[in-house]
Amino acid sequence: MTHTASTPSLFTRWAAMLLAAVLAGSLLSGCGYNEFQAKDEATKAAWSEVVNQYQRRADLIPNLVNVVKGYATHERETLEAVTRARAAATSFQITPEVLNNPEAFQKFQQVQGELSSALSRLMAVSENYPNLKADTQFRDLQSQLEGTENRITVARQRYIASVQDYNVLARSFPTNLTAKMFGYQPKPSFTVENERSISTAPKVDFGK
Repeated sequence: MTHTASTPSLFTRWAAMLLAAVLAGSLLSGCGYNEFQAKDEATKAAWSEVVNQYQRRADLIPNLVNVVKGYATHERETLEAVTRARAAATSFQITPEVLNNPEAFQKFQQVQGELSSALSRLMAVSENYPNLKADTQFRDLQSQLEGTENRITVARQRYIASVQDYNVLARSFPTNLTAKMFGYQPKPSFTVENERSISTAPKVDFGK
């Protein structure tokens, strides 16, 4: 009799637990929790592409510097500035926390912006060396760099759009309550000033 009586009770408890889980899932979905999960992952994926393209640019620089050095030996200061800027950019540790840390994100922008400026100066100096501009390896590197700069711009724009989408959800009612409950803070993004500098540097068109 004891076994018979406990069976419905056990079944009732399991049913109640299942119902509670279903209700909890519905509430989480309704309050935007699942949407936060999806948008958070989207920003991380977009950020990974930004980092990949910056790394691609960094990988091109040593060969570019070596080629320029062969023709412009007197431009030591400019070449060293590019090398230092590259070292600073590549030594900056990119972690997931950067996406939630405005200070770290600003530092990332700074080191990448300094590298862009150093590359711009290098390209400007290269204009004074016709033999360099005619070098096949230099022109190939120039083409790769130009393509990479374009991909950086696209990747950054996609990241900005992804963060904007996420931040709207984090700041809107009632999903902002979910954001506070589960620690989904608004994410930093690239500044307008930084976007202007990226869109104009470095200039790598030697076709004229």
